[in-house]
Amino acid sequence: MTAEQLLPFLGWCTVLNWSLLVLWALLIMLANDFTYRIQTMFFDITKEQFDKIHYQAMVFFKMLVFMFNLVPYLALRVII
Repeated sequence: MTAEQLLPFLGWCTVLNWSLLVLWALLIMLANDFTYRIQTMFFDITKEQFDKIHYQAMVFFKMLVFMFNLVPYLALRVII
């Protein structure tokens, strides 16, 4: 795979991952009680634990998108 082929791939990966992150954040912000009720059917956690877990997971996911999609995309943009 050449750098010219990798550039659009990383660009679309970044767009799709950010879209997933925005959808996740909207679901947590707008339907927090609904998602909490669904999760407590499977796991016995408090509301505070639920919020903390999702916040930490979103931060971790965002950092992975930065490291493995956005930064390589920008680096390739600079050298091509």
